[in-house]
Amino acid sequence: MTQIPVLENYFIHFKEAIDSYALPEAFTFPFYYQPHPLCLLAAEELQRYLEAQTEWQHNFGISGNKEMAIGKMFGVLLVQNKAKEIGYLAAFSGNVAGKNHLPHFVPPVFAAQPENGFFIAGQTIINQITESIIDLQKNPQILELTTLLQAEIDASLLQIQAHRDKMIEGRKSRKALRLSAESAMNIDDLHRLKEQLGKQSVAQKNQLKDLNGYWQKKIQHAQKSLHQLTNEIAALKNQRKVLSASLQQKLFDQYRFLNTKGSLKSLTDIFKDTAQLAPPAGAGECAAPKLLQYAFKSAMKPLAMAEFWWGESPKSAIRKHRNFYPACQGKCQPILEHMLEGVAMDTNPLLSNPAAGKSIEIIYQDAAMLVINKPAEFLSVPGKRIQDSVYLRIKQSYPRATGPLIVHRLDMSTSGLMLIALCKEAHKNLQRQFIKRTVKKRYVALLDGLLTADKGNIDLPLRVDLDDRPRQLVCYQHGRPAQTQWQVIERKNNQTRVYFYPLSGRTHQLRVHAAHVKGLNTPIVGDDLYGNKATRLYLHAESLEFNHPISKELMSFQVEAEF
Repeated sequence: MTQIPVLENYFIHFKEAIDSYALPEAFTFPFYYQPHPLCLLAAEELQRYLEAQTEWQHNFGISGNKEMAIGKMFGVLLVQNKAKEIGYLAAFSGNVAGKNHLPHFVPPVFAAQPENGFFIAGQTIINQITESIIDLQKNPQILELTTLLQAEIDASLLQIQAHRDKMIEGRKSRKALRLSAESAMNIDDLHRLKEQLGKQSVAQKNQLKDLNGYWQKKIQHAQKSLHQLTNEIAALKNQRKVLSASLQQKLFDQYRFLNTKGSLKSLTDIFKDTAQLAPPAGAGECAAPKLLQYAFKSAMKPLAMAEFWWGESPKSAIRKHRNFYPACQGKCQPILEHMLEGVAMDTNPLLSNPAAGKSIEIIYQDAAMLVINKPAEFLSVPGKRIQDSVYLRIKQSYPRATGPLIVHRLDMSTSGLMLIALCKEAHKNLQRQFIKRTVKKRYVALLDGLLTADKGNIDLPLRVDLDDRPRQLVCYQHGRPAQTQWQVIERKNNQTRVYFYPLSGRTHQLRVHAAHVKGLNTPIVGDDLYGNKATRLYLHAESLEFNHPISKELMSFQVEAEF
């Protein structure tokens, strides 16, 4: 990697006059925000630059080969420089065009260079060990001995099982012979017969013991021959693992992040008190830390920030070309909490109670259960910071109710029908109906775009994004099965109204299935996690059909959406 002049001037002046724009009153809360107008302007300028520049080439998938495309997150930081001028800085996450630094963009927080060449030297040693492992693994004797070992194991299993089958048949034969002899022989002859049969049994057991010993020696001999070749490989792999861990730790210590107070903290120190304990892969390489680091080093005042996705959507997470996204919780939150210490920020909207002033409409009530209409932006159960929820309201209104109350959940942002059990028996029965998928559910949603097909099925397994909870990822390796049927109701004003029929109940299932490129590739209007924020999430649990938990009577409820 080439040497990067840390304090080279990456300050970018706006190309148009910004006198009519009001400056931000406080810095952006990076984990939930609407981009400030000046950040939108800076992002537009940066996007025009990305479209026009010819200094480097990277396949973002905007045009060309989408199979090899890699989209990237870019960020802009509105700043005031030492001359009191207002402009912005630009950065990208990770590498672009195979490099961690390009013209126009601030440098990485740490770059492995010849003068601090421990990383390059360490990586060279690790690469040499890897090459040695590959060379050793090419030895044809390893395959031959592996094949021989497996053949010996297979042969031993066949022979031992054949002898066990012979012993079983022998026991049956001897038992039949004893039973027959007991009525036909005198006592002395019967005694001699039993001794003879006993000796046969002992002989077969000894034969099994000898057979096990014979094959154990053959297998051990084959294993010993194979291990003589593979032990060196195992030792090299262990050496590589130790060196990699040591190099990674040393690398973490080199990533030192500034804040407005001039305090430096390494990745190791930042993450040691978090749930992860150690920094996750890629920590410190996102756009936001790079931008703030350069601003603090250059004595620039950060005013506001925004990050957007540029390029083809990834296969797992939901990222749309040109859409803005908050900083991630897993990699960036601990770093940014340190870097933004002492910076006046916008109020964290996630701390305010979205249910304040809202009430729950009861659609049906009896001694066993309730059917309610949950408002949008209303928690089903208490959260980490906010207790107000359907559970708390019902608990307060029905203090004599027993059991867990909540049978199933709706996302905080989703409105619509929910079942509440007022006794343990009802709760158990209703939950069983959900588990067996006998409850019929229908949602109505407004999608931000036009669908070409009229109906279909979506089958995309989901799991939580460990680096950015509560977002969900499509993951075929570790995801849980999730299926949704859908049907178009209406197309109007470049939006599509649809029915969703979820066949499973995964977190954010309908939102991800709507937005993901392998789903409908059209997010729900107002989806602040997977699309664009609006006045609300346009998703409503419209109808429920189930059997009453006590009377078993078929019950059906429907409440129209308010959109």
